[in-house]
Amino acid sequence: MKLRWLALVALALLLTGCAGENPLVGTVGKSGVAGFWAGLWHGFICPIAFVLSLFNAHVTMYEVHNNGGWYNAGFILGAGAWGMLRGRTPRPSLKQFSDDSIREEAGKRRIL
Repeated sequence: MKLRWLALVALALLLTGCAGENPLVGTVGKSGVAGFWAGLWHGFICPIAFVLSLFNAHVTMYEVHNNGGWYNAGFILGAGAWGMLRGRTPRPSLKQFSDDSIREEAGKRRIL
């Protein structure tokens, strides 16, 4: 299990090493410079924009003409809103099982 986490962390570090600086930060695009509120909106619509970008080359998920940190913060908050919107579903507990053998088996496997 620890080896899996170590491999995941190593992969994440390797991929972040490939990230470079955006040379267009702070430059004015067709719609100006995108800030926090634009980042929030773009983050919120990013799943839809992703699907559209597969079929239309003019649709992008991320505005490259942004003001940097504030746009990124808005984008992350907007993209994270999808996790909050799904809500919480209660996990079934072992008390819901009527048969003791099923309850014991579920407890052993820690599936609930």
